[in-house]
Amino acid sequence: MPRKFINYILKKLNKNLLLIFTRNPELGKCKTRLAAKTGDKIALDIYKFLLNHTVSITTKLNADKQVHYSVAIRENDIWDSTIYQKKLQDGSNLGTRMMNAFKQGFADGYKNIIIIGSDLYDLNTADIQDAFNHLLNNDFVVGPATDGGYYLLGMKKLNHAVFENKDWGTNTVLKDTLNNLKDEKIKLLEAKNDVDYYEDIKDIDAFKPFLKNIKND
Repeated sequence: MPRKFINYILKKLNKNLLLIFTRNPELGKCKTRLAAKTGDKIALDIYKFLLNHTVSITTKLNADKQVHYSVAIRENDIWDSTIYQKKLQDGSNLGTRMMNAFKQGFADGYKNIIIIGSDLYDLNTADIQDAFNHLLNNDFVVGPATDGGYYLLGMKKLNHAVFENKDWGTNTVLKDTLNNLKDEKIKLLEAKNDVDYYEDIKDIDAFKPFLKNIKND
């Protein structure tokens, strides 16, 4: 039986989809809040480090995987096109872009869909797999971020409200999202620290090589 046909059948059988939202790594256009302390070059290097971490924890995950680029799809980058489907984010704001990705995933026949970003050093493969497992008995899974947002959102039915009327990038996103889901069967995961500011990483050993010339105030 041809390998292409086997892969096609396996794809049809896999009902789990991981959406990875990523910003194209360009100088001065990513991790701008971190760059206020470190400068653009170091912020970009740290973001590339986080991208590689995200690849390492998702490559072998038992799910179909899509990487959604913010600006342009890159063919020959760290995201292996034999493992990751490559998409362009579609929408005027983050909520609309996420909703469109979920909507298309459900339209394609996936039953359990999870979205993550690409800047969470605390996240590992087991965390994401556990989130998929929780969707067996829950309709929604939310991973709270310590800054008041969330680092992971999973669902097995589309809920438009969680993507609407949010002040994205602020500490109200998690509270408002949980309010949208108050009548739903939901699993809340362990809170984790995402990387936005210098203070988020200054005491983590993995980032110290990037920060060795940065002075603490």
